[in-house]
Amino acid sequence: MDGARHGGISLVGNPNAGKSVLFGALSGRYAAVSNYPGTTVELTRGTLRVGGRRLPIVDTPGANSLVPQAEDERVTRDLLLSGPSTVLQVADAKNLVRGLALAIEIAEAGLPSVLCLNMADEAENLGVRIDTAELARRLGIGVVRTVATRREGISRLAPALAGARVATLAVDYGETIEAAIRRIAALLPPGPVGPRALAVAILGGDATLADWLTRSLDPEALTKVRAIVAGTAAVNGGVLDRVQRRRLAAAEAIAGAVSRGGSDGAGWARLGALTMHPLSGLPALALALAGLYLFVGVFGAQTAVGWFEDVLFGRVVNPAVAALVARLPLPDLARDFIAGPYGFLTMGLTYAIAIVLPIVTTFFLAFSLLEDSGYLPRLAVMLNRVFRVMGLNGRAVLPMILGLGCDTMATLTTRILGTRRERLVVVLLLALGVPCSAQVGVILGMLAGLSWRATAVWSGVVAGVVVLVGWLAARVIPGARSDFILEIPPLRWPEPANVARKTLARIEWYLKEAVPLFLLGTACLFVADRTGLLGALERAAEPVVTRGLGLPAAASEAFIVGFLRRDFGAAGLYRLAQQGALDPVQVVVSLVTMTLFIPCIANFFMIVKEQGAKAAMAVAGFIVPFALLVGVALNAALRALGVTLT
Repeated sequence: MDGARHGGISLVGNPNAGKSVLFGALSGRYAAVSNYPGTTVELTRGTLRVGGRRLPIVDTPGANSLVPQAEDERVTRDLLLSGPSTVLQVADAKNLVRGLALAIEIAEAGLPSVLCLNMADEAENLGVRIDTAELARRLGIGVVRTVATRREGISRLAPALAGARVATLAVDYGETIEAAIRRIAALLPPGPVGPRALAVAILGGDATLADWLTRSLDPEALTKVRAIVAGTAAVNGGVLDRVQRRRLAAAEAIAGAVSRGGSDGAGWARLGALTMHPLSGLPALALALAGLYLFVGVFGAQTAVGWFEDVLFGRVVNPAVAALVARLPLPDLARDFIAGPYGFLTMGLTYAIAIVLPIVTTFFLAFSLLEDSGYLPRLAVMLNRVFRVMGLNGRAVLPMILGLGCDTMATLTTRILGTRRERLVVVLLLALGVPCSAQVGVILGMLAGLSWRATAVWSGVVAGVVVLVGWLAARVIPGARSDFILEIPPLRWPEPANVARKTLARIEWYLKEAVPLFLLGTACLFVADRTGLLGALERAAEPVVTRGLGLPAAASEAFIVGFLRRDFGAAGLYRLAQQGALDPVQVVVSLVTMTLFIPCIANFFMIVKEQGAKAAMAVAGFIVPFALLVGVALNAALRALGVTLT
């Protein structure tokens, strides 16, 4: 089947096979590139020139099977159901069997495809040699060897796609199942996906196809399909397990015939194993956290912020803005709006560029190094037991870690979790206790000037609250926990170009998305101040803020605007601490309360999108009083015990 006749190219592959790097190389567009599964949870679109035509190309979430076990796999399967496309399957050359098992499903779906063996350099470093010509002959499709990070083999993909065809690979599932497949396939309507693949999924009990079947079949045909499924299951037991075992056996047979060599005794492999060991993994975790603290909290939040705020803005930008505004024929109200205490430029840009940008940049760089090295999946393994206490598993650490970058995007990635209950619990924990990158940097910067005890109190209280709330939520919210299955990539040196692309893309996101909200927040503060609303809100919050939390009345402003942007509120606390308005106990109490406080408005709307308005209101309605209650209790405990934290 000629790929040129199809509407576009679907980039499909196992998690962590390098699809997003390949997508960027083919389309020229950036897609989130990380060394752990679950990064791509929505479709990213671009264009690719194939056979003289520009065709759309879509980067899909990683999938181990077209019978989805989580929301990210369902996104991929639904794309293939929605219309005709040519599949560019990306497989990790180090794990050929896993890629071939998915190739069997793509062949059964009747989709023209090309197999891309990516990360071929890493496979060769491990001693794996694959005969691509023999593999192409056995599959009946084009096979291309690539190293996407170095753009090796990329130029051969477009010509291969122009001649894409359906693989000739086929698996026999046994007489009874094969007969059932034929009977169900005969009842299904024609569509972009071959009826054999759909029939196998239906026989395997794919519940996600229930709505599609109801829409696609008349009641009589639907009844027949259900009867065939029930009868086959009664004779063969777990049909899906039998099917998967046959596919795996076929994949292993082909891999054994076309590849040789391979060793997992390399130094990187041994080091990778040590990072997941219950004993040796703890020092590795402590080292990673210490490095993050020194780079972001000390260098970013103190050295870099100090230069930006005191030198660049304090001595150059803000005085120049004030002088320029003073010479312009503007009314006093306009002058104050631009360069006053709540000035659009003097406050908004100072917060966004001088205080938060250096912190965000250092955090994004450190985070990109950690994820590109392959360490984050190992962290998921290390923390699996902790998450089990909360009715989750180590897979939940991925959106939680992403939340340290942006809770809004992390909420989107909860789709990689297997059940709605798990997604709802993690959404709650993200909104409650996971500070975004700007907050983390500001928090580390404020704590860096205090004793280690202050850091211990803040981190201990926040972590304890997250575990406690997660434990309670797991017992209140109905549902089951999914199995913990996670592909562990090899530990490797981060790729400098990849780290640079990710860091710059995230900084671009911050400048485009967050800075305008800082300026909007400043404008809202100016209006609220001039209309008296800010003072009224501060007076209303004063009993809790001053008497309960033990903070100055000015801190009310930070909590009020925290809903607009969490990092805006954190930056307000940072400024108060710099002015000497907060003692060490007040710093810790304010940081704990702000960390646990209501999610920003962008995250709130993402929760509405993912979980519905009722769930979003319930999350916000729980978090606000709970965060204040924890802050009040912490302040009372520290004051009663006479703790100074200096």
